[in-house]
Amino acid sequence: MIKTMDQAERDAALRVADLMAAAARTAPKGSGKDKVITIILTGEDKAALVKEMHQAAAEYKEDFIERDAFNVESSHCVVLIGVTSQPFGLANCKMCGFKNCAEMKKAGANCAFNITDLGIAVGSAVSVAADHRIDNRVMYSAGRGAVRMGIFPEDVRVCCGIPLYTGSKSIFFDRGPGSILL
Repeated sequence: MIKTMDQAERDAALRVADLMAAAARTAPKGSGKDKVITIILTGEDKAALVKEMHQAAAEYKEDFIERDAFNVESSHCVVLIGVTSQPFGLANCKMCGFKNCAEMKKAGANCAFNITDLGIAVGSAVSVAADHRIDNRVMYSAGRGAVRMGIFPEDVRVCCGIPLYTGSKSIFFDRGPGSILL
């Protein structure tokens, strides 16, 4: 069997995506409650995310979402890390800016514990990618596209997308006006 460099690099990115999902799952959580969910997109599912991102870019009139959509399209896969919106149920936390979890939930806000857990999970995941020298970028835009598509359970309102790429030059740099990939 002959395996080309392109196939080996794609396979490596997909293996690292699995390791990133594991790292996100095992990352430390506030009060030990696990509310982090990971999903990996490839192929047609990744293409559907790209389409959703292009639609969001037009709707929101945001050039960075369009730029990110091209990056996702060029990537081998996308690791999505989301967090459920269920608050912890603390009586006097107030870290979210509301009097209690009931008021926070009624207002449609996000629990500070959950958002912090998401950040720690994303940090753990991207450290795995960095340890394996796989180019990546944390993208709000890919996460927002995934939420808009309904990829996650309904109670996941916040997530980040992390596309993975291998090549001689990272596609996630030189992304401004006039760059090759937009």
